[in-house]
Amino acid sequence: MVIVWIIVFAAALIAEAATFALVSIWFAVGALGAIFAAELGANLIVQLTVFALLAGIMLIFTRPLLKKLFPSKFIPTNSELEIGKTAVVIETIDSLSGKGRVRLSGVDWAAVSENGEGISEGESVIIKEIRSSKVVVEKIGQKIGAEQKQ
Repeated sequence: MVIVWIIVFAAALIAEAATFALVSIWFAVGALGAIFAAELGANLIVQLTVFALLAGIMLIFTRPLLKKLFPSKFIPTNSELEIGKTAVVIETIDSLSGKGRVRLSGVDWAAVSENGEGISEGESVIIKEIRSSKVVVEKIGQKIGAEQKQ
């Protein structure tokens, strides 16, 4: 059984070296413990228990530390601050053809209607959601003149 644990240990180390995700290292430590248990003559149940306990303990104690050392790669864009603001349709929104643009705070956005209805150029809309590079809008029914759109 020692050979099996050595294979698990090597596979976990190779996976860790290939990904640098600090995930499979816990399994490598568990496998190392199981190798020692097997060498000491423990039965398979004890070996599996040692493997699971060591891997679990490593996970519990190192995960919070790793989260602090390697923060997530999420970069906030503050686009959520645009939700609820009013924009003006500068190109008719047609959800069937996927066309439509609005101007929000001087910036043009691709837009889709929340309920799928068409919204004419010059209409005022409320930003309901932002999906990737598109805003989801809802018509508020107030038409704005061409001179106010810019």
